[in-house]
Amino acid sequence: MKIDYKGKKALVRVDFNVPLDSNFNITDDTRIRGALPTIRHILDNGGAAILMSHLGRPTKKLLPDGSIDKEKFTLNHVVGHLSELLNVKVKFCNELVGDKAQKMAAGLQPGEVLVLENTRFEPGETKGDESLAKQLAKLGDVYVNDAFGTAHRAHASTTTVAQFFGKGEKEFGFLMDAEVKAAQKMLRNPPRPLTAIIGGAKVSDKILLLERLIDFVDNLLIGGGMAYTFVKAQGGNVGKSLVEEDKQELALTLLEKAKNKGVQLLLPEDSAIADQFDNSAKVSSANSHAIPDGWMGLDIGEKARKAYAGVVHDSKAILWNGPMGVFEMDNFAAGTKAIAKAVAKATQKGAFSLVGGGDSVAAVNQMGLADEISHVSTGGGAMLEFLEGKELPGIKAIEE
Repeated sequence: MKIDYKGKKALVRVDFNVPLDSNFNITDDTRIRGALPTIRHILDNGGAAILMSHLGRPTKKLLPDGSIDKEKFTLNHVVGHLSELLNVKVKFCNELVGDKAQKMAAGLQPGEVLVLENTRFEPGETKGDESLAKQLAKLGDVYVNDAFGTAHRAHASTTTVAQFFGKGEKEFGFLMDAEVKAAQKMLRNPPRPLTAIIGGAKVSDKILLLERLIDFVDNLLIGGGMAYTFVKAQGGNVGKSLVEEDKQELALTLLEKAKNKGVQLLLPEDSAIADQFDNSAKVSSANSHAIPDGWMGLDIGEKARKAYAGVVHDSKAILWNGPMGVFEMDNFAAGTKAIAKAVAKATQKGAFSLVGGGDSVAAVNQMGLADEISHVSTGGGAMLEFLEGKELPGIKAIEE
């Protein structure tokens, strides 16, 4: 970070969209911890930090009278924990913009932190409203975007606000900078061989990513529910596994494209199968091309785990997005865990690894392997779009 923060109030877009339990306790503070280096840098260099973030989707879950459930979605839920992590009494303003926000921001002293109310309580936020962005800009002397997870959204607090700050008055925070550099390393000049491991339920969610990856990876390993669309397209019997019937032609096209590009595209040789979509279902194993009728593939099998781990171990760069099975069910989490271990082991050997996407990140965190991965991305959707080759408005707004 290059700005001199001494005596300045920094308006910082963070990503504090953290999961909460029914009592509003934070169940995973990864995103908050990710922003700490940026906040501490501002404070340690004589500045004050005004933090803004969204939390959840308040407009999607309105109260019966049509109003926002402010008790459920208030950003005040994170203030106590943030105070503990920073060892600073963090102030909270129950509005995003307005007289109170202006007064509290103006009164901030160096070393102090103010958290503003949920950005999505303001209807102009998701519309990228210029008037709202202008009001936000008046709160700070400089603007810092450290919310990679929202960089693909052209919202008022992530993109529009940046236009009210000139060159030298806006920059990325440490987390955002690390995310951008990690993604660029994969895209521009990755060590070889480069292996991408892509999982998840549907091919349709990852079409652009798969097409893009085939252009520059050496190996492409496919797991999760999407694998069965490929298997069925090849003429395999997949029982009642998840299949996107309208994407089989696309699957064959992708397989052909990989072959023509010299990319090794692997589908799971075998699968852990169940007679129903339930953790307590009967479990067996089968060749992925010969899953019995009435059974469904819910995870990659033992042979596939070994084959995939072997490719990962021989790689110099690894990109992982998406689980290998129904990771949230214990009986079908073994494939995802095997990949997590393989990626960590390859990283120890010197490979560069980038893990992004909710379940992939959850797996490395649950297994205590996050510190053994080169970069664990905080932004699933944003990282996907970046790797697909899209220009992210939150990044462009700072670089302009």
